[in-house]
Amino acid sequence: MENKKDILSRAYLVYVIMCVFAFAILYRICVIQFKEGDVWKAKAEAFTIKVEETEAVRGNIFDVNGNLLATSLPYYEVAVDINVPGIDKKIYKENRDSLAYKLSNLFGDKTKKEYLKILNDARESGDHYVILQRNVSYKNLQALKTFPLFKRGRRGGLVTLQTNKRERPFQMLAARTIGLSRADNGIKPVGLEGAFDSILKGESGRRLKQKIAGDVWRPINDDSEVESKDGSDLYTTIDINIQDVAEHALLKTLVKNNASYGCVVLMEVKTGEVKAIANLTRGGKDSTAYFENLNYAIGYATEPGSTFKLASLLAVIDDYNVSLEEKVFVGDGKATFANLEMKDSHAPETPTLTVQRIFETSSNVGVAKLITKYYSKNPQAFIDKLNSFHLNQPLGLPIPGEGIPRIKQTKNKDWYGTSLAWISHGYESLITPLQTLTLYNAIANGGKMVKPSFVREIKRNGIVVKDFETEVIDEQVVKKETVSKAKQLMEGVVKNGSGKGLNITAFKVGGKTGTAKISKNGKYEKTYQASFVGYFPADKPLYTCIVIINSPSNGIYYGGLVAGPVFKEVAEKVYSGSLDFIEPINQNKISLQKHLKLLKHKAAN
Repeated sequence: MENKKDILSRAYLVYVIMCVFAFAILYRICVIQFKEGDVWKAKAEAFTIKVEETEAVRGNIFDVNGNLLATSLPYYEVAVDINVPGIDKKIYKENRDSLAYKLSNLFGDKTKKEYLKILNDARESGDHYVILQRNVSYKNLQALKTFPLFKRGRRGGLVTLQTNKRERPFQMLAARTIGLSRADNGIKPVGLEGAFDSILKGESGRRLKQKIAGDVWRPINDDSEVESKDGSDLYTTIDINIQDVAEHALLKTLVKNNASYGCVVLMEVKTGEVKAIANLTRGGKDSTAYFENLNYAIGYATEPGSTFKLASLLAVIDDYNVSLEEKVFVGDGKATFANLEMKDSHAPETPTLTVQRIFETSSNVGVAKLITKYYSKNPQAFIDKLNSFHLNQPLGLPIPGEGIPRIKQTKNKDWYGTSLAWISHGYESLITPLQTLTLYNAIANGGKMVKPSFVREIKRNGIVVKDFETEVIDEQVVKKETVSKAKQLMEGVVKNGSGKGLNITAFKVGGKTGTAKISKNGKYEKTYQASFVGYFPADKPLYTCIVIINSPSNGIYYGGLVAGPVFKEVAEKVYSGSLDFIEPINQNKISLQKHLKLLKHKAAN
């Protein structure tokens, strides 16, 4: 009997414990469901729902005539949520066949039956995200929005996810100047894309996405979605037609001379607007293919060679009012400065040359002797004058990666007894091609130095939000009299000197050739950099242009013979294709009607 009571007591105890335990579970369920429900739902959604940024459509980049240089083409991932609350059983049955037919007709990858099966399977399984197609164009997306069910908007079950792909319609043309943003990759930005990234990229939007399986997330059509704001458009100074001319002329010369790389820049004199900038690099040592992958014109500061002689003569003429007829003894084209011999590339025509002929024939000895004559007692005065031409500081361009120039100072540790003479004819200094062009452009512009520019304006939805005006670096970099003498020097180079081979008859040109030995590890090897920089037409300069050809390898390396033909081709084609060079028929205030009457009168007589 006692054993039976003991067993019953234990059974009751277990029963009570189980009831208490069940009650505790029930109580906890009630607490979680009703009191803590919102908290736990939020935690669950944190793992299954996230807010993701939606990329804005990046702004376009245009040339000066409105031609597209870079644009973002939108592509879409298209999915369907056939179980949204807005699609009841009746609506689904009425529209499913026609929707399947239109999907099959638009994409052409599946039959109507196959698309209908996809829709039915999703409907039966309660699937809220079924991908229909990837990489759908904007045009096809607009067509989809007119389809049965989908035309109901958010209640129609169409779910889209946009991605943007950057395209350059003209491919390689001005590719390095147009550049790349690359901000998301942690790599330095390039060109205009990098410089104006914050303006072009617009403002990202936000949308909810739900995790449905593994690492697959589907967008949720939600009223709280924030749409992205597209980026602004950039209107550059580049003229794609001139760019095409410059790039083809450069490529032809690089291939002909088996050169390592080269660059061309064409700039408008008054405004500093860069109309064309081409940079081509050989693909390999024995390759004949060239690519635009480095911006030499902006980013590479090198020893300029003889094109620097203009800066030297500007200095001495401006400081000492040196006459172009002043004579300098050059002997046989050899001279020694601080125990180091300097040679001219050609023997001089006479032992004594005028300043004009020194510049025209590009005599190293003549320029070095002239500069040492006036500045040997105070070399820093010469350096200070070069600094006043702003050659010792970057131009401050918006495009990243500008090369750092260097004009050696007398207090520098590497200032030698030879430095004054060697700097005078383009060595022991580092200058970018665009800096050299900016100085020459200042002379063509009457002494007014303007900053090179690449952008005219920024527009948003067709409305101008920012204009870029011409930025003046120096109102008068040298005296007016110095400018006149400098123009006489440069026009003499083309008429009677080292640039005579240009043979341009339609208009006059002023400029300077350059041939520099390339230094590697402090030693000058038998490789050269050929250059030509000048302006046209000489009587009323509208454009300046610089051409650099590095390491021509077919036995010809002089600037006038290698770089000169590129300048000539660009100048002639720009001249022939531009209305700026044509005088208006009514410039003498004679009306067109009166002009025709005069012609008839002449014909009658």
